[in-house]
Amino acid sequence: MSEATALTGTILQGIGGFYYARDDAGTVHTLRAQGKLRRERMKPKVGDVVELTPSDGEEHGWILRILPRRNELTRPPVANIDVIVVVAAAATPDPDLMMVDRLLLNARRAGIAARLVINKSDLDAARAADIAKQYRGAEVEPMLVCADTGEGLDALREALRGKVHALAGQSGAGKSTMINALYGLDLETGDLSRKIERGKNTTRHCQLIPVEGGGMVLDTPGFSLLETELFDPVELKDSWPEFAPYEGRCYFQPCYHATEPRCAARDAVAAGEIDGERHERYVALLDEARQRWRDRYD
Repeated sequence: MSEATALTGTILQGIGGFYYARDDAGTVHTLRAQGKLRRERMKPKVGDVVELTPSDGEEHGWILRILPRRNELTRPPVANIDVIVVVAAAATPDPDLMMVDRLLLNARRAGIAARLVINKSDLDAARAADIAKQYRGAEVEPMLVCADTGEGLDALREALRGKVHALAGQSGAGKSTMINALYGLDLETGDLSRKIERGKNTTRHCQLIPVEGGGMVLDTPGFSLLETELFDPVELKDSWPEFAPYEGRCYFQPCYHATEPRCAARDAVAAGEIDGERHERYVALLDEARQRWRDRYD
């Protein structure tokens, strides 16, 4: 088959130099990347839309070209994600909201929409409500759910319908239970794992799983270990939507909204318009970003 008649497909998984891509008809193809991609230092990622030639009876087909990416992440190495669902638990384990803030920061800087889901809300309704309150104005539409009982899952499933999405959060927050409850999956032995005959070992790698409604969910054990790229610390405030209404109203320009006097955003914190705990974590992340920026040439 020539490049002119190549198919288009989405990479669902990559293992040991082989890639598994699903075309528009739903067929999964086993592929390798053409040498020209390696020479161009273009490494395919899960989520990439590619032009491919099928195997035509051979061991594998070929990836001819990677189409332009809407977004991408380095860790995990994925592309073209529509939504990152950040999962926090209202009880057991104690919610790590600093991790939540880091995940939201990475999503926003990568240009990926984010949504906050508070699991186990039935075990501590007051704590769940408090977490949701901390993120008012953060443009993450907090949702209270319980993966074990199914509470709130219908609304979440509908919100994610037709989207390529990933669940991220601390260990024990219930991400795998939630995915299984949403889509009737067993992530270790799901349909894709059987399709490529890799069994339980597939959970060690990123994979996209097609789900009902036309979307796909990303299963990866490393998603909660997202690393924040190095950036000028003054840019951090741009990833806190709560600050947007107060931009340009501070005495100092630019204003970091941390310790500066006559800061409109800090006044909003004092007035309860911006959550104080969320602001405290922002200041801690700002200190970290400043230190990394100072050390960037060491």
